[in-house]
Amino acid sequence: MTDLWVERTGVRRYTGHSSRGAEVLVGSEDVEGVFTPGELLKIALAACSGMSSDHPLRTRLGDDYAATIHVSGPADRERELYPLLEEKLELDLSALSEDEIRKLVVVVERSIDKVCTVGRTLKEGTEVTFEVTPK
Repeated sequence: MTDLWVERTGVRRYTGHSSRGAEVLVGSEDVEGVFTPGELLKIALAACSGMSSDHPLRTRLGDDYAATIHVSGPADRERELYPLLEEKLELDLSALSEDEIRKLVVVVERSIDKVCTVGRTLKEGTEVTFEVTPK
């Protein structure tokens, strides 16, 4: 299993790490060059949907298909949560008939619903624990 951790690098600035060598800069909205935690949540959802739909899309559109997944959703600052996250998958479907597009949409949605761990977790909800430990 991959180890994940964040280290504080400044006021409301952190660097996220994985034991596989990846890094991501995290901070508040007023800091340039970083993602906020909420933005990373949204990106994780969009990336998971993209990866989950990759096989059926490659099968129907070819290995080199281009895709962009936009994800948005304003925060409810009173409750400090995102009540709605909206994803929009942009694809060139000009080579497909309307019937083929309808079938593709069904297959893609089923694939995402079945294997996108991030989306499934957000929809289902999850228990989160937290503890403070001495170094």
